[in-house]
Amino acid sequence: MMNPSMEQEAAVVLRDVHKSFGSNKVLSGVNLQAQRGQVTAIIGRSGSGKSTALRCIDRLEKVDSGEITVCGRRVDDPQVDLKALRLDVGIVFQSYNLFPHLSIEENIMLAPRAAKGMDKEAARTLAHQVLARVGLADKATSYPEQLSGGQQQRVAIARSLAMQPKVMLFDEVTSALDPELTGEVLKVIEELAAGGMTMVMVTHEMAFARRIADQVVFMHSGRVWEQGGAEILNDPQTPELKQFVRSDL
Repeated sequence: MMNPSMEQEAAVVLRDVHKSFGSNKVLSGVNLQAQRGQVTAIIGRSGSGKSTALRCIDRLEKVDSGEITVCGRRVDDPQVDLKALRLDVGIVFQSYNLFPHLSIEENIMLAPRAAKGMDKEAARTLAHQVLARVGLADKATSYPEQLSGGQQQRVAIARSLAMQPKVMLFDEVTSALDPELTGEVLKVIEELAAGGMTMVMVTHEMAFARRIADQVVFMHSGRVWEQGGAEILNDPQTPELKQFVRSDL
């Protein structure tokens, strides 16, 4: 049962969320809270519903039933202001989705100019600030094809940061990267966490989840199966999480 006082403090709340694609039931009553200023890591096998849950938080998918509240806004409401929601919530995917014909700074300037009406010079200054935060201040005038996969993913994070979101969502952002590039992306995420950014991340990087997550959520068969601090990975209470942790070793 959710603690009502904690729920008021939460940046993200999912209550009894159900979602199917045709006859395939993907989410079967998900209950989840992500507290402000904390990192929530969602783990589980492929097909457990992790990424679908994340996409529902940003209303990239509509839920069939249940409630989702993000930063006090009811996401499941058909009348929800999607523009306002997406100013509050940034999402980074495993594919970087950068425009190849635009320079790095131009990729980052697009959304602040379109969504916030920022003038060009202010947007350029902002782009340089967020690039510095992800360690790419010297790449502003480069093009995506000139960057490594890890650098492109860091640009994708910078692009989200430029919108100054209250919550950042990460969906398996390192799954397409080799170990060295994975490390440089995770370092950026760790620095954001240290700065108090509220984050919900779907990840298969278990060592990273152990180190950085305030809350670990294990999903199985479309439900939250176990949740707690990172210590649940050392002392699983269900056979399913035991097996999952064992398979990662």
